[in-house]
Amino acid sequence: QTGAVPERKGSSYFPRHPKPVARPPVPAHQVPPYKAVSARFRPFTFSQSTPIGLDKVGCKRQMRASNGVADGSAESPALVDDNGSEEDYSYEEFCHANPRYLQPGGEQLAVSELISDGNVVYAEALWDHVTMDDQELAFKAGEVIQVLEASNKDWWWGRNEDKEAWLPASFVRLRVNQEEPADYCSGLQDEEPNPEKHRQKIAENKDQMRTNVIQEIMNTERIYIKHLKDICEGYIRQCRKHTGMFTPPQLSTIFGNIEDIYKFQRKFLKDLEKLYNKEEPHLSEIGSCFLQHQEGFAIYSEYCNNHPGACLELSNLMKQSKYRHFFEACRLLQQMIDIAIDGFLLTPVQKICKYPLQLAELLKYTTQDHSDYNDIKAAHEAMKNVACLINERKRRLESIDKIARWQISIVNWEGQDILGKSSELIHSGELTKISKQGKSQQRTFFLFDHQLVFCKKDLLRRDMLYYKGRMDMDEMEVVDIEDGKDKDFNISVKNAFKIVNNATEEVHLFCGKKPGDKKKWLEACANERRRVQEDKEMGMEISENQKKQAMQNARKSRHGKMKGVSYNGCSVPPLLQSLHPIHQRHITVPTSIPQQQVFSLAEPKRKPSLFWHTFNKLTPFKK
Repeated sequence: QTGAVPERKGSSYFPRHPKPVARPPVPAHQVPPYKAVSARFRPFTFSQSTPIGLDKVGCKRQMRASNGVADGSAESPALVDDNGSEEDYSYEEFCHANPRYLQPGGEQLAVSELISDGNVVYAEALWDHVTMDDQELAFKAGEVIQVLEASNKDWWWGRNEDKEAWLPASFVRLRVNQEEPADYCSGLQDEEPNPEKHRQKIAENKDQMRTNVIQEIMNTERIYIKHLKDICEGYIRQCRKHTGMFTPPQLSTIFGNIEDIYKFQRKFLKDLEKLYNKEEPHLSEIGSCFLQHQEGFAIYSEYCNNHPGACLELSNLMKQSKYRHFFEACRLLQQMIDIAIDGFLLTPVQKICKYPLQLAELLKYTTQDHSDYNDIKAAHEAMKNVACLINERKRRLESIDKIARWQISIVNWEGQDILGKSSELIHSGELTKISKQGKSQQRTFFLFDHQLVFCKKDLLRRDMLYYKGRMDMDEMEVVDIEDGKDKDFNISVKNAFKIVNNATEEVHLFCGKKPGDKKKWLEACANERRRVQEDKEMGMEISENQKKQAMQNARKSRHGKMKGVSYNGCSVPPLLQSLHPIHQRHITVPTSIPQQQVFSLAEPKRKPSLFWHTFNKLTPFKK
């Protein structure tokens, strides 16, 4: 029966539906363009990675090449070539071997063929799809969806655990290892003569799946090199020839260090090809190559940090028709695939995030007795750390801009810039600072990595802060003290703790308003020491040039920013309310809002004073 999808026996993915669901018309609205463009980078039929736990045991489906080979035993040149540099590898040969899957609509054709052949086709979600339309399928990133029809290039009919409905095709990708048809799998069960043969078939099946993943890693790496070559030769080279259209700073902003990435990836692929076993791909030992180059992947950090600025610069240029025509001419001259330049510039950002997923999938199909198991496991952890370091550096760069603006707003700032030692605000709030003479002072404290800054609020304008000093937390030790009389200061204290200078033995006493305040500060101080140690282990550093640039930008923008600030009220919500929950552990200083909004984290709202109410009535008599 045409279009029938056989169910695999014992499958726990989706329940069997007794009756087919009536299919409404295809949604009329378009798929979000950003994700649609991003999805077009997947020229293969199968996914570029599969997260752990989403796959079940399956076998590779042989792709029918267009050269007329019926048994599927012949491999394309791209799959067996052992030299991946652009001088020796022919991308055109690969396109010729698999033309249907590299042309627009190729993936749709491949899915339709899989379904029509009686295969159960599964895809995994790339992004969350939130919809209120009953005719569309809502799902979260990582979910497994069964594709039932792919006749439309933008919208496919699919099923998850909840229901059947239309889903945007660009939001999903097909898995590397698809399920075999139910009749084939049931046949395997019926033919099982003995346990030994069954174990042998399982081993062969796992070897085949490891072959699938290895070949996909190699193929996507070769395609990626082709994209980088097109960017460097098709766009950058032409832009440099047109000095009247582009300045060197503009090109640096748009393309970042992508030429360095191209050079690094060529060397990486060349070493990867040497470890690729083209006769028996499942025996390839590629883990050591990732470990050898793991420090080199840090080069992506600069590119990822620069990418938002590149998008902004490119967006401004694209408002002019001459730039739109120029970039399109570059693409056609280089014979590049039909993707806009902003899509090409997104590929390095996507690529560095996919390595951990690909290695996770490879690890899943690598047995512990495989000679490459330990290296693959170590490479997976190494690439996860690289991705985390890149994300953290990007977050820190965004943070130092805000910290620089905060410092500029402080009155009578003294000494070294805050960015000289710090790059992250960890906690802030009000404390009472008590001197040896028993004198208490109400101060607002800001705990950064490596230092604690304290300021005094203006008596009338509570949103204005005056710099009063700082402490080097690298030399300090935080000590919790019990409520009662303190022997060092000879006074009774409550909700108090001390900060002791290990070098000079100088003691500083602080009191919170409530027990909860004290607890938060003790946890923040412990967190500060832990963050400093993590930064040291990760090699987290912000360059001096980036710090200087942040301070310069803050000083330039201060005059214009302060004009628009209203101190009588602000529509911006408090800091923690404006953050997504996943980011709330990273407290940063908000920009362009009165400092009072920052202090509201620790300072309770005060009732209006009758004195100030009376004082305001006398204002007409002032000069």
